Amino acid sequence: MKEKSFTQKLENGPNLEDFIVGNYKEYDGKLKLEKGDKSRLRLPPWLKTQIPMGKNYSRIKSQLRQLKLSTVCEEARCPNIGECWGGDKHGTATATIMLMGDTCTRGCRFCSVKTSRTPLPLNPEEPINTATAITDWGLESNILVECLVPDFRGNENCIATIVDSNLDVFAHNIETVERLTPFVRDRRAEYRQSLNVLKAAKKCNPELITKSSIMLGLGETDEEVEQTMKDLREVGVGALTLGQYMQPTKRHLKVIEYVTPEKFKKWENLGNELGFLYTASGPLVRSSYKAGEFFLTNILKKRKSKHTENQ
Repeated sequence: MKEKSFTQKLENGPNLEDFIVGNYKEYDGKLKLEKGDKSRLRLPPWLKTQIPMGKNYSRIKSQLRQLKLSTVCEEARCPNIGECWGGDKHGTATATIMLMGDTCTRGCRFCSVKTSRTPLPLNPEEPINTATAITDWGLESNILVECLVPDFRGNENCIATIVDSNLDVFAHNIETVERLTPFVRDRRAEYRQSLNVLKAAKKCNPELITKSSIMLGLGETDEEVEQTMKDLREVGVGALTLGQYMQPTKRHLKVIEYVTPEKFKKWENLGNELGFLYTASGPLVRSSYKAGEFFLTNILKKRKSKHTENQ
C-alpha cells in the first residue's frame, strides 16, 4: 500500500473532538468563579488527559536526560505530553526543545518554568546535543524550523538576528488580553511590546509567518479576546492558537473560568473570519499544538514549492 499523501494525512488529522474526553454536554459542575469566590473550580471532563506512558515516551525522556536537554513540554507541564511524546494515533512522537537551559529570568504568574535572576551558565554542549537529538529522531532533511522567542525587551536588533537565521515560523506569545497582562505576565512583559515584537519580525521579512497564542480562563471578557485577536492580525500575525489556562501549582494564578469547547469553536471561526492562515482553538491546545502544525507545515511546503517553481 502506498504511503498516504500529506494532503490525505492533513484531512485525516486530529480535530477538536479528538482532544475532548467524555460527554461534556452532561457536565453540570461550576465553570466560572464569581467575584470574591475563594474556591477552586473542579477540572471538567474535557480537560482530563491520559497519564504519559509507552515506548516512545520512555525513549524520548531517557534520551533528553542523557543529552541534558530541557523541553517546554516538561518545564511548562504541558497536558499533551503523553500524546506528543507517545506518538498516539495521529503521527510520530514529537517534543519541543527548550534552548539555553531550563530556567527563565522572568517570573510570569501563570508559568511553571523555573525562574531566577541569575541562572546557571549556558551548557556549551547544548547545540551539539540538540543536533544529536534531532538526528536520532529521524527527521527528514528538509526540516521546518519554528522558534518561540521572548520579547527581547523590544530590542529590534535581537529580533532581526532571529529572523535572519532563516527560520520558517517566528512565534511570540501575547498570552492574555491587555487589561490582564500586568497581573498575569512578568511586569516587564508589556502587551504593546509583544505586539511590536511581532510587527518588527514582519518588518524584517514580510514573507515570514508569525505566530502567537492566547490563554483563556483568567477572567477575560469576550470583547477583550476579540480585540486581542484583531490586534494580532493588525500586526500581521498569520497563525494563532487559543487554549485553556490550567493552574500548574497552588502558587500560580487560579483558573477563573473553564471555557467550553463550543466557545473555543467560536474563537476558531472568528480567527478564520479575521484572516489568520490558521486558528487552532481548543481546551488542550497549546502554542505547539500538534494538529495546528499539520496546517503550518502544509502552508510552508506549498510556499517553498511555489518559490522553487518561480526561480
